Amino acid sequence: MGTAAMLRAAGVGVGDEVVVPAFGNVEIAEAVTLAGALPVFADIDPVTYCLDPSSVEASITSHTAAVVVVHRFGRRADIGRLHALGRRHELLVLERGESEAPYDEIAQRRERAAYLDSKLKGVRTPDGGDGHTYQQYVVRVSGNGRPDRDAFARALRARGVECRVPVKTPVHRLPEFRRCVTLPETEQAADETLALPVEATLTKREMQRIVSACNALGGLLQPAF
Repeated sequence: MGTAAMLRAAGVGVGDEVVVPAFGNVEIAEAVTLAGALPVFADIDPVTYCLDPSSVEASITSHTAAVVVVHRFGRRADIGRLHALGRRHELLVLERGESEAPYDEIAQRRERAAYLDSKLKGVRTPDGGDGHTYQQYVVRVSGNGRPDRDAFARALRARGVECRVPVKTPVHRLPEFRRCVTLPETEQAADETLALPVEATLTKREMQRIVSACNALGGLLQPAF
């Protein structure tokens, strides 16, 4: 069942607010609107890129009816705290996530992620955490935010490494959902993050090329600590 249908089935509609992440796809906010409710954007945890429970709680008003939690890049949100928050405020908590990959594919992605973790310089590698399935291997490009990240991405592509910006524009900055809200972690993540290849099909030579290309650019950036 889609998000909008689940919200409507739970009685969420006109006059209600639903807390959602701004870091990610616009479809979640669109689903809230389709249900007749108003999307309210909360900030993310900078490690997991999922909703920060503290920011969610700060966003709750007397009109809040639900929270939509999105698991991101293979990391799970702090769902225990979020469900506890939902019980405390009598809110519906919905979980949305990525499709699950077969175990052997996840194991191979984890193996490639571990290799990148050990070899990459000049970028901040992801915090693996418990159960990370590496749907995407997302690094932070240090320096001056979006200009340096975009330059880094162009240079990698010129060296034959496919990479992508996972979230180009946070949803609360899109014209149809523009809000006067400050989400510092969301905005910084949108400016600094870059997804590197980590597919199970990558060969050792391809992995070495990714590391070589990234590390050749490391001198242009502030060192990652």
